[in-house]
Amino acid sequence: MVLVRKACRDGGSFRSWFWRECFEALVLGESMSQERAVPESAVPLEEISSWPEELCRRELPSVLPRLLSMYQHSDNWIEHIQILKIIVEMFLPHMNHLTLEQTFFSQVLPKTVRLFDDMMYELTSQARELSSQNLEIQSTLRNILQTMVQLLGALTGCVQHVCATQESVILENIHSLPSSVLHVIKSTFVHCKNSESVYSGRLHLVADLLQALFKEAYSLQKQLMELLDMVCMNPLIDEHDDILNMVVVIHSLLDICSVISSMDHAFHANTWKFIIKQSLKHQSVIKSQLKHKDIITSLCEDILFSFHSCLQLAEQMIQSDAQDNADYRLFQKTLKLCRFFANSLLHYTKEFLPFLSDSCCTLHQLYLQIYSKFPPSLYAAGISKAQQEEIASTFLVTLSPLISQLLTFQPFVDVVLDSKLELPCELQLPQCLLLVVIMDELSSRPEDVQALWCTESQVSEATARVSLLKAIFSSFEQCSGELSLPVHLQGVKSKGQAEVAVTLYQHVCIHLCTFIASLHPSLFPELDTALLNAVLSANMITSLLAMDAWCFLARYGTAELCAHHVTIMAHLIKSCPGECYQLTNLSILLRRLFFFMAPRQQVEFIQKFPPKETENLLLWQYISFQALPAELRKQTALEVTRAGTAWCMKWLGSNRTLEELESLNTVLSALLAVCNSSGEALDLGQQTAIKEVGSQLSILLNVKLVIGQPYVQQTLSLLLPLLGFFIQTLDPQLVSQVITLQTSLLKLEPPDHVRLAFLDFLSSLGKLFIPQTIQDRILPSLSSVFASLLADRNWLLEQHSLEAFTQFAEGTTHEEIVPQCLSSEETKKKVVSFLEKTGFVDETTAARLERIKQEKGTFWEPFAKVTQEETKMSSLQPCVKRARHELPSEDEYRSTLQAATEALEAIELLLQKSPPPDWLLMEMETLQERIDKLKRQVL
Repeated sequence: MVLVRKACRDGGSFRSWFWRECFEALVLGESMSQERAVPESAVPLEEISSWPEELCRRELPSVLPRLLSMYQHSDNWIEHIQILKIIVEMFLPHMNHLTLEQTFFSQVLPKTVRLFDDMMYELTSQARELSSQNLEIQSTLRNILQTMVQLLGALTGCVQHVCATQESVILENIHSLPSSVLHVIKSTFVHCKNSESVYSGRLHLVADLLQALFKEAYSLQKQLMELLDMVCMNPLIDEHDDILNMVVVIHSLLDICSVISSMDHAFHANTWKFIIKQSLKHQSVIKSQLKHKDIITSLCEDILFSFHSCLQLAEQMIQSDAQDNADYRLFQKTLKLCRFFANSLLHYTKEFLPFLSDSCCTLHQLYLQIYSKFPPSLYAAGISKAQQEEIASTFLVTLSPLISQLLTFQPFVDVVLDSKLELPCELQLPQCLLLVVIMDELSSRPEDVQALWCTESQVSEATARVSLLKAIFSSFEQCSGELSLPVHLQGVKSKGQAEVAVTLYQHVCIHLCTFIASLHPSLFPELDTALLNAVLSANMITSLLAMDAWCFLARYGTAELCAHHVTIMAHLIKSCPGECYQLTNLSILLRRLFFFMAPRQQVEFIQKFPPKETENLLLWQYISFQALPAELRKQTALEVTRAGTAWCMKWLGSNRTLEELESLNTVLSALLAVCNSSGEALDLGQQTAIKEVGSQLSILLNVKLVIGQPYVQQTLSLLLPLLGFFIQTLDPQLVSQVITLQTSLLKLEPPDHVRLAFLDFLSSLGKLFIPQTIQDRILPSLSSVFASLLADRNWLLEQHSLEAFTQFAEGTTHEEIVPQCLSSEETKKKVVSFLEKTGFVDETTAARLERIKQEKGTFWEPFAKVTQEETKMSSLQPCVKRARHELPSEDEYRSTLQAATEALEAIELLLQKSPPPDWLLMEMETLQERIDKLKRQVL
């Protein structure tokens, strides 16, 4: 294919057409100068190109229109470039700079752009056929590239001329020039960037010209930026076209940035610097027209790309000498680029913040993405401590003011605190750390800014904003993997002490308490609501964090405030409808807060909720008597003991209905609290009264009652540690009866909490000397119980069993029983490993990290889809039960039983006809065991 094509007009060449035009002009009487150097005969372009400067100046009015006409009608690329170069080099210097757009740029540049696009199309489509053997294609492509280099040179001449002749530039006077030049530059850079794929393995055949083309485009852009820097726009004059032209220029440069980002870092940075500079220079007139979201998005993408490049280089340097290799120098260079982009983002955000509503999500994600790849994230790159510090001090410190800038911007608040925000596992820790940073920033902000973050709001019909306090607990709850590892963060410096790393829990707790201390009093209702909701959370670690924060508030606030909170807890506990995790959490908080009460407020609490009234034992079962002064402790313990034992004796002397078991358990729990936290304050009579109550209640228990009634199971779980408290004075017959009951219950696989209660009692038996007369009854059963519990596969029971057995073995005088409890080699190894603290799973740090990441993904993802309505169910109500399946009808029972009866009758008939097989008796015994088990369930 012939690439340099010749198109003819009226059957003749372009030159003959040109001179025919000149001849017609003469015939029509056009006046021509006597000194005109253009002869009436045809003068070739080569001759015009040799004209002196003065002749070009004189002949400009007459020759320029002919050259422009010839340029417009030519389809010959080489002739195009030749004409363009003649105009630019010889006639452009003599044109009026105020009319350049009308006389030259608007007439030439559109055709020039089309010409360049045509060449680029031919170049790209023909590149597939390039090879070292195909010399014709090779020559053709090289000729096209050379022509393109010349075209870029001609455009550079245009730009240089404008720069040289004007001190300031009005964009409207040259508006065709920037847009045309930027189109050509972008097309050139795209081609160079894709050259590996375009030319495949034959790039070396044209590499020199591609390099020349890139350099020419590079030079052209630098010259254009110099020109654009001279543009002046009057903010007092609304010149709509100028504004739109400048906006187009800025966004065209933005497109170029996306192309050259991976080609030349310095050039990329300089282009961005120019974009930011021009945006700020003309801010007053173009701020409403700029596509700010595009600029922010591109800048954030470049920050992330550079940051990831830094991390990759840092990973490569782990095994090398970081200070003496090319990787380290490139690392530093890339890190400086990160810092430059961060500064650019800060500058742009600061100046255009009111226009960034739709960019807040991008800025939020930028922060999360960066910190998801940096320690202490579970998903961080594996880089050295030195590189971590270098990145933090160079880049992250530079980026940190971004949050401060956005702190008062409501759209950013709405994004960060979106009630429907769902983040993947790797972004959950960064979100938590972001909220901590925001809390730190808010500590020094006025009330209105704190209120913006700490109050909930309905942003739209579909979107709601939660409070910062609620968000911090919710986000913290999602960091289960980081809490269990645990990850460590930079600690808080103390006077005279070295800084130490702290766990994520400590980090959040410290900063949360600091924020609470700075919170404006008008926001205390929001604080109370958030803390209470978190305390009532089903997530244990979240509830614990809220309790720690609440305890700080109790210590930081007044005695009256602490007393008020304790009273609220007491009323909430008394209003709980039944056993639930919320009640457990509230009781723990009440117990802790009670320690912070002043003695005077403790006396007032006792007066409000007197322990001598049985209904208040519901509260006193959760309070540690150690929190009371000695005299008050003794008096209160006495009142609880009297009220509790009196109620129990009354119950023992009554009909003892199951409906009253809940109240009985409350009383027993209160008595146990007295023994555990104030046992030394009890006199002998009080101890005897409690022991007598416990003994009489124990006698009433039997296997059927315990297995069939959950309330009785709880009664047993309370009685066993209560009896253990008086183990040395218990009647040996009662001890024997209790151990026998445990032995029988273990055969029926009681619930875990019952077996845990067994261990409390068993561990106390180490203090007991068993009389010789009943050793034969107690010791075999005792060893059997221990053996069964030590063999349990439940990890929690296994751990408690090992602890209880160790405590028993160290204290007992009946040493002969110890080896009898170790019924198997596996149990022996388990106990030995526990005592020697060996046998742990040998797990590397990397393996543990990977396991925790997998566990976090497995456990968290199903809960991430819980709806907001389901989340709100976490209240004082007990846990919502699973929807039950439809119960089987009585007819189903009858039909199933009839089928079993018919099967037995069939076996009976078979036995009448022939002797039974050997295995039948064994199978019938197995069947009998199943029938017995079913009977127990029916009972």
